[in-house]
Amino acid sequence: MSVDEGEWLAKQFEEHRAQLRAVAYRMLGSLSDADDAVQEAWLRLSRSGADGVQNLAGWLTTVVGRVCLDMLRSRTARREEPLGVHVPDPIVTPEDGTGPENEALLADSVGLALLVVLGTLAPAERLAFVLHDMFGVPFDQIAATMNRSPNAARLLASRARRRVQGTAAMPDTDLAHQREIVDAFFAASRKGDFDALVALLDPDVIVRADYGATPAGGPAQVRGAAAVAKQALRFSRLAPFVQPALVNGTAGAVVAPGGQPSTILGFTVRRGKITEIDILADPARLRQLDLPVLNS
Repeated sequence: MSVDEGEWLAKQFEEHRAQLRAVAYRMLGSLSDADDAVQEAWLRLSRSGADGVQNLAGWLTTVVGRVCLDMLRSRTARREEPLGVHVPDPIVTPEDGTGPENEALLADSVGLALLVVLGTLAPAERLAFVLHDMFGVPFDQIAATMNRSPNAARLLASRARRRVQGTAAMPDTDLAHQREIVDAFFAASRKGDFDALVALLDPDVIVRADYGATPAGGPAQVRGAAAVAKQALRFSRLAPFVQPALVNGTAGAVVAPGGQPSTILGFTVRRGKITEIDILADPARLRQLDLPVLNS
């Protein structure tokens, strides 16, 4: 490959990088793993070149999908997934904008709650659903990625779709209304107002908390308005350190005592009630995230 061909190929790849990263993030739920998958796709392209490739975007998407499938299968084989609650890497941005890179990652409003559900799917189901339902990849192309028939890929996507639709209800889309509900939640927590907290919570609200290898912050999963309200009251001492932020494009918060982020909270608001709260408080993972500077 000549220098000019290499430069042209690199330029073409960069034009597709944002979408490839979005595919990998939905597949893996990890920003660093997504970057690794995209880099592997570039290495394969730079080695093989684009001769004979009629649809470079489709070819790259297929390659990233195959790399992610291998990574998911490797996780399962090595039992690397934690036994407790695992909250995917959140994308935290200031409320005044997300930036072009994160806009691509969040183009389909991929909230933490949806990523949690995707994480329960078998690797092949996740691949079929993400590529077809989120990125419109044809089933014959997906089938080639996983070495199955198009009909098998279609069935895998259908099975995954039923799981997602059954457990990941669409949240309210009005960001201002989301923020109003989330702010009211923290205000009630600060005041110790149990009844106000319960009124803001869906009766079947669920909290998922990822504290990492040495959980010390409380139970990993809490369900029900009364139980969640009681937990919120126990952590009211942290309320002064709450900074509003967008977490995967929806109203959320970062708890940062002394300016050091210790907890990220993502909220799902549906029909004016908080239905899910996803908490990442794993110190090791928080240190790896590229968190923005938020206003106090």
